[in-house]
Amino acid sequence: MSYKDEYKRSIETPEAFWAEKAEAVKWFKKPETILSKDENDIYRWFADGEMNTAYLALDYHVETGRGDQDALIYDSPVTNTKQRYTYSELRDEVAKFAGVLKAQGVEKGDRVVIYMPMIAEAVIAMLGVARLGAIHSVVFGGFAPHELAVRIDDAEPKVVVTSSCGIEIAKVIAYKPLLDEAIEKSAHKPDSCIVFQRPEVTATLIEGRDLDWTEAMATAEPADCTPVKATDPLYILYTSGTTGKPKGVVRDNGGHAVALKYSMKAIYNMEPGDVFWAASDVGWVVGHSYIVYGPLLAGCTTVVYEGKPIKTPDAGAFWRVCEEYGAKALFAAPTAFRAIKKEDPDSELLKSYDLSKLETIFMAGERLDPPTYHWTKDTLGKPVIDHWWQTETGWAICGNLTGVEMLEPKPGSSTVPVSGFDIRVLDHEGNELPNGEQGNIAIKLPMPPSCLPTVWGDFERFRTSYLSEFPGYYCSGDGGYKDDDGYVFIMGRTDDVINVAGHRLSTGEMEEIVADHPAVAECAVIGINDPLKGQQPVGLVLLKNGVEIDDAQIESELVAMVRKEIGAVACFRRAIVVQRLPKTRSGKILRKLLRQIADGKEYSIPSTIDDPASLPEIQEIMGRNGLVS
Repeated sequence: MSYKDEYKRSIETPEAFWAEKAEAVKWFKKPETILSKDENDIYRWFADGEMNTAYLALDYHVETGRGDQDALIYDSPVTNTKQRYTYSELRDEVAKFAGVLKAQGVEKGDRVVIYMPMIAEAVIAMLGVARLGAIHSVVFGGFAPHELAVRIDDAEPKVVVTSSCGIEIAKVIAYKPLLDEAIEKSAHKPDSCIVFQRPEVTATLIEGRDLDWTEAMATAEPADCTPVKATDPLYILYTSGTTGKPKGVVRDNGGHAVALKYSMKAIYNMEPGDVFWAASDVGWVVGHSYIVYGPLLAGCTTVVYEGKPIKTPDAGAFWRVCEEYGAKALFAAPTAFRAIKKEDPDSELLKSYDLSKLETIFMAGERLDPPTYHWTKDTLGKPVIDHWWQTETGWAICGNLTGVEMLEPKPGSSTVPVSGFDIRVLDHEGNELPNGEQGNIAIKLPMPPSCLPTVWGDFERFRTSYLSEFPGYYCSGDGGYKDDDGYVFIMGRTDDVINVAGHRLSTGEMEEIVADHPAVAECAVIGINDPLKGQQPVGLVLLKNGVEIDDAQIESELVAMVRKEIGAVACFRRAIVVQRLPKTRSGKILRKLLRQIADGKEYSIPSTIDDPASLPEIQEIMGRNGLVS
């Protein structure tokens, strides 16, 4: 079937389309009601179906003959540790951990916060919670106590699961003191904490509250799978909100399982037994969907990697993992490939590895700029697929359905809408714009399975955040356009569009041009206040290692490039060389924060920041160059 046929069916007959896809899932009770509305007038999928996500991810495969196949490979260059779990072994570990939780009083609907690094036990904990029909909320390991406390107060967990430490590049971070401080700060107090002790740090346990993971597992009674309704929550995952208070995105069980199982074949072209590697973290939505649930629902082998694309030990780390485990697909953020390109621009390290089993590279998490697309494609000689999605959806909104029909990629585009996502480009009044015109990316309701039905404990916030701006649509908060072939170009958050002397200009478009300079490893273009023109674009550029070029020369060349490609209307006249850019742990450049610095506004350091020391450094550089109001 062609992509057009597949997509058309999903939009014109969504109930029949998703009823067919739901047949691939082993239900305890098959749904008869495919699409309905709940008490809040929100569309819900498979409302009368009953199932268990952990059963589908593990027990089902053991029962159907995959028990001896690798389910999970743990690879930790920071500890020099490797471990494999077959489906039978992983099911048994998960059943035992579910028994540990059950002994602590965890039941269907209870919340469990998981605050762990990228280790196999984090996956076991998530699946153990799901096995009981409880709701997990994974908080990125190493988050500051205040941010963890906010999430504990919002989710009100019965139990918190943690590790004694996490390990960054040449740095050990003790987690338990951070957790203890968070619990002290929080109004809600969990009944107990389960601590996995790692050899690098031994945590001090509080008597009467804390349990040792290994000791508890040694005496645990395995727990069976608890049936849940398709619309019961599987997890809460917090994403940043404009108010500063994180939003707890709720993911249901049934729609999530159907959508992810479908996506593993349709988008990623994975078959049972294939090795899939998402180089992300379980603290992010990519980790939830494509380290844990997606690959296991599809009967694939997933890789849990505790390391970085560089410096663990070098910029050949990704290639080593792909070769060693025979990964068929690699999924990572563009920032990972930019880091590799910066460290090893001529790809000398790649020559040591055989990537013949690697078929496709997928990127998401931020906009894939054309220079990074071309470098990766040319370096690896493999298809590079950009796709766009959000924490709120749990899977791709736009992509290239390589398992249905591989379309010709267009650099700068995340290709076409994925099945079920009816994408429209709207102006600020909600009118649909013609092809080629930039506007607000919105999705006509109903959204397909897996998309959030609410924000945890705050439906009104869900409604005002996503549904009120354009009635009948989900507002993505991203801007972009469609071309005449139906390809979607995401140009960044709508607040990344700047107004220069009445002209609306995309900073993403300027970043593409700046990043194309052979000396530039990475860049950010932001709009700063200008008394005459309203806003003026400024480029902040990071140079490749070993490049020697005068700051004035690089600025002059970049200004000329932008002028040539966009024109004098862009008013791009400043490009400042910096040593590093403030980023989140997932690699997103904190552009809003850079704008706040430039505008002289007060700002708060976000909990997701990877390197807080980068802020005073860049503030000083921007001030020295007259870029701070």
